Amino acid sequence: MVARLLLVPVLMVAVAFLIKGYVDVGDGFGAGVIAALGVLLQYLAFGRAAVERVLPVRHAPKLALGGLLLALAVAFVPALRGRAPLEHAPAPGAEVIHLGTLELLGAVAFDVGVFALVLGMVVATIHLMASTVDERGEAP
Repeated sequence: MVARLLLVPVLMVAVAFLIKGYVDVGDGFGAGVIAALGVLLQYLAFGRAAVERVLPVRHAPKLALGGLLLALAVAFVPALRGRAPLEHAPAPGAEVIHLGTLELLGAVAFDVGVFALVLGMVVATIHLMASTVDERGEAP
């Protein structure tokens, strides 16, 4: 029962950690690990079949691929324009787009890509390991 109640707060902490990274300590990698630990808790408490019914874990590889492509695009699109890879966007002193109090910078898109990559890869790995255990009937 506790594991079910903890999933949403764990995901909220992961998003807060992702956003907080622009003010203090925090980043996309850490947020992805926190979110993946919330999913792992669901696997441990309920098993693979129950998690598959509740969460879209079968899309984890697509999430990882999307995150990888986003992070690579943010990293290398400036290079295609003749600028340095991972160049800060917008340029210092330029107008910044805001979403509430969050400033939308190139670093935000990169960290969201890293978050999606880490979450997708870890959840896909957990799902693969859980499927292997279910097929064999025992842990490897």
